[in-house]
Amino acid sequence: MNESINEYLLVIQPNEDLTDKIMEIKKTFSETYQCPQAMHLKPQITLVKFSQYELAERRFVNRLRNIAMANQSFSIMLDDFGSLPSHTIYLKVQTTNRIMELIKELKQVNAYIKPNAQTKPHFITEPMVSIAHKLLPWQYEKGWLEYSNTHFNASFMASELLLLKRNEDTKGYRVEERFPLLNQVKKLEQASLFEF
Repeated sequence: MNESINEYLLVIQPNEDLTDKIMEIKKTFSETYQCPQAMHLKPQITLVKFSQYELAERRFVNRLRNIAMANQSFSIMLDDFGSLPSHTIYLKVQTTNRIMELIKELKQVNAYIKPNAQTKPHFITEPMVSIAHKLLPWQYEKGWLEYSNTHFNASFMASELLLLKRNEDTKGYRVEERFPLLNQVKKLEQASLFEF
């Protein structure tokens, strides 16, 4: 039996208004620099990217949900553009402390989100909202010349984590689960006292 492995992303997405505004930036970039892939992914802050067998999904989904439930909503501020030379242009996340604390907690599920010893999950170390990645040298150079002098400032409340999923037959990711940030740490601790 050949069991399928899926790719997953756990992300934070901006609210609808801000998503629309960032999609306009991505669309302009795509048209100006002949970069259609800029339009493929919605604006998001990726927390972890991993692959796992379909059969293991229920086990790690429950653990991710518990972590989300124990955390409260928080504000995220985006301020201006950054780049990863010579291939990516992104919006900089200014408020990274809560995101990095969340990633530290997510590392507790490491054993549940890796299918084997060779395939390790990728926990991000620098939160960002990608405008365009995998750029050709000329796209990066011209794009960065423009966007390094362009200002952008916005903030939004992170109120849920989204689990995106893609199997080997599909090109794009789809939303598999939504995990609201509920700040229910006290209730969870109390419930665990009665678990057998």
